[in-house]
Amino acid sequence: MMDVNVYKIGMSGPDDISGLEQLIESGEIEPEDIVAVLGKTEGNGCVNDFTRGFCTFVFRNYLATIMDKTEEEVEEQVAFVMSGGTEGVMSPHATIFTASEVDGEASDEKSLAVSVGFTRDFLPEEIGTMVMVKEVEKTVLELMKTAGIESKDDVHFVQIKCPLLTSDRTIDAKSRGKDVVVEDTYKSMGYSRGASALGVAVALKEIYESELSDSSILNDWSLYSTVASTSAGVELMNCEIVLMGNSVKSVSKYRIGHSVMEDAIDLEAVVEAMRDSGLDIDKIPSDEDRERIINVLAKAEASPDGYVRNRRNTMLTDSDINHTRHARAVVNAVIASLVGDPMVYVSGGAEHQGPAGGGPVAVIIEK
Repeated sequence: MMDVNVYKIGMSGPDDISGLEQLIESGEIEPEDIVAVLGKTEGNGCVNDFTRGFCTFVFRNYLATIMDKTEEEVEEQVAFVMSGGTEGVMSPHATIFTASEVDGEASDEKSLAVSVGFTRDFLPEEIGTMVMVKEVEKTVLELMKTAGIESKDDVHFVQIKCPLLTSDRTIDAKSRGKDVVVEDTYKSMGYSRGASALGVAVALKEIYESELSDSSILNDWSLYSTVASTSAGVELMNCEIVLMGNSVKSVSKYRIGHSVMEDAIDLEAVVEAMRDSGLDIDKIPSDEDRERIINVLAKAEASPDGYVRNRRNTMLTDSDINHTRHARAVVNAVIASLVGDPMVYVSGGAEHQGPAGGGPVAVIIEK
């Protein structure tokens, strides 16, 4: 049987691991049980956001030191998914997942199960293409088995950190006579996120591979996953995948549920995700319900048509602030107003992650 625990720690900066240090020093966390670290770092969330890599390095180096392992060995055990951008009232933080094998028998009650895996490294010309879709699909299916999740309906959130194209990576591809999906490094983030999300959708049979081609990616917005959350970064060349769901083979004291926001202010979808996780609420969670919420994980993006509820906005036309930064701030504010806590995980850029302009939202609660 699997036992999964979840911890949320505030961070004063990308290099602040004091919260994790305290949990380990107190004996609450065994470092060998850590399988994933999801962080919100206070960079810009764009191509040149090096807070993600910096934060990853600090966590990885610390764990390597206390476990007497190399950083490479730690990377084989732990997925470090750092999402840049804490605009608005979003509070920088990290969510730590641990998993361990324990004695016990399966019951009818399903509890939180988490599994972590990695695709192979991608060549620059493979980023944002069907090659990425298929590799993500394969890994997601493997992770469902590892987590003891038998039904796709029990998968509630699949968090992926994926690569992006840099000038050097594009030059490398061209030196070998290969073309990349796009030469604009910022736009490459969207292609990578979109292809990764479609890989989840194919794995969970939300769409069929026969519906897809390279030209579908970032073009056919009718194709999407309702549980994929993908974030691109310069600090890796593969996809790191954290699959979360519920399983009878878990004895965790936590459970996860999800819904899909149709747009950036879809408060009702956040409430539905809370209900799906097991909270018995009407519209606004009580203080007691809020105490049971460990974290909310969501995707955010500006609608490609530039409208929300038939009202024009300037997220896509603001030359000073990138639209993903606007979107993160809005969705975080909606969720924070419900849960009474601005320390929630909202990642920008939701290409093929929920309907255009919306995105998946998941809630982890204590049972």
